[in-house]
Amino acid sequence: MIAANAMFNDLSSPLSLLETRRSAKPRDMIAPGPDEAQLHHILAIASRTPDHGKLAPWRFITVNEDQRPKLEAKLREAYLLAKPDAGRLELESIHEFAHQAPSLVIVLSVPRTDSQIPVWEQELSAGAACMNLLSAAHALGFTACWLTGWAAYSNAVRDLFGGPGTRIAGFMFIGSPSRPLEERPRPEFGSVVQTWTPPSA
Repeated sequence: MIAANAMFNDLSSPLSLLETRRSAKPRDMIAPGPDEAQLHHILAIASRTPDHGKLAPWRFITVNEDQRPKLEAKLREAYLLAKPDAGRLELESIHEFAHQAPSLVIVLSVPRTDSQIPVWEQELSAGAACMNLLSAAHALGFTACWLTGWAAYSNAVRDLFGGPGTRIAGFMFIGSPSRPLEERPRPEFGSVVQTWTPPSA
């Protein structure tokens, strides 16, 4: 196992934290994951996100290790409901998904439709909460990954955690890296940053 911060440089600088954060594949994550106090800290930081109207239009669902088999069973049930002829590899993938990484948090987007704040802005706030969660996990020396996949768009899976109007923003897996993470390609600065020029009259 690699020591929690062995692959990082100086994490004392906030900018270094942001510059070195990257996702790891959940299937490659190993123990330890965050303990109860650390996970509480991560989720408290995740909640400190831009939130127009102070609506808190998101929820965090933690799935304890002893509940992973039940999660797998429910995911399998939902998958077979939509695809009764699913093959062995598909079902094995569900097993891996449900049991990977030491810690799992499911982030829900729960916009308040009775509010004048646009739903889109509330959904953006849920996405920002996911990003805060990733950064907080990194700051504590863990690695994390934000996944969606079919389960995030399944109404049957959604109904395990909330009713209509709720959406699964992501399955957030947290653990320790089993090996150093290689930097992934990033977009060229000039391809994503532009200076606006007003259209000529």
